[in-house]
Amino acid sequence: MSMKSKETKTNAMRILDRADIPYQLCTYDCVEFIDGITVADRLGQDYEMTFKTLVTQGKSKQYYVFVIPVHRELDMKKASRTVGEKSLEMLPVKEITQITGYIRGGCTPIGMKKPYPTVIQESALQQAEVAISGGKRGVQIIVTPQDLARVTDGIFGDVIKSTV
Repeated sequence: MSMKSKETKTNAMRILDRADIPYQLCTYDCVEFIDGITVADRLGQDYEMTFKTLVTQGKSKQYYVFVIPVHRELDMKKASRTVGEKSLEMLPVKEITQITGYIRGGCTPIGMKKPYPTVIQESALQQAEVAISGGKRGVQIIVTPQDLARVTDGIFGDVIKSTV
């Protein structure tokens, strides 16, 4: 893990600073998109504490954000029930920047263009801290699950596919 003192702050970092929420910054070399498992491996992080941000759209056309461990899959039925939608679809990759303001591989639930309903996988509560994207490729932010929920107005729910 390298800490850069002169790192340009992302919108997510500025929001955390304004909310007086402490965070750790981790950086890694990354030009093209790499998946969260590879990021966790590069940084020596446990998969259970490293989270990815997924954006969906409901039948109502409302967007929803789900924050789940990098090695898990979103269970669309559980996710739909959690947010009260009949069904959800993943946001197409080509629409990520337009909807969130972030690029694929740098999408964080903190500070999207608009505040979307956010659900954090409840297993996050078993972790002292969680790692999420910092708002651009090559940057990660580590915060407590409670602070993540507070800054995103997020709720906790079981939205991942069972492993059994």
